[in-house]
Amino acid sequence: MSQKLSDIAHSRAGDKGNTLVLSLFPLEEKNYELLVERVTAEKIKQHLAHQLKGSVIRHEIPELKALLFTCESALASGVTTSLAMDAHGKSLSYALLEMRI
Repeated sequence: MSQKLSDIAHSRAGDKGNTLVLSLFPLEEKNYELLVERVTAEKIKQHLAHQLKGSVIRHEIPELKALLFTCESALASGVTTSLAMDAHGKSLSYALLEMRI
């Protein structure tokens, strides 16, 4: 049975130039291992393919029970030059939570 990430996690987004950073935290610590198991860089890239044009690297931060995804070429050339509606990529943290695992 699959479920939306929003049922068990929350996310934040940040940016630096054309690089987007998405963090993912379980609402309950017990779900951290589930996130580690099921939320891969490949799945993030596939889920957000309309926006993520470069590589996606996953970083595990077990001390914080968090996953961090560095997404290159994700913001249509960068915040200062992008004509995208969401040049900072903040809405992508919500789009991530729509992913089913």
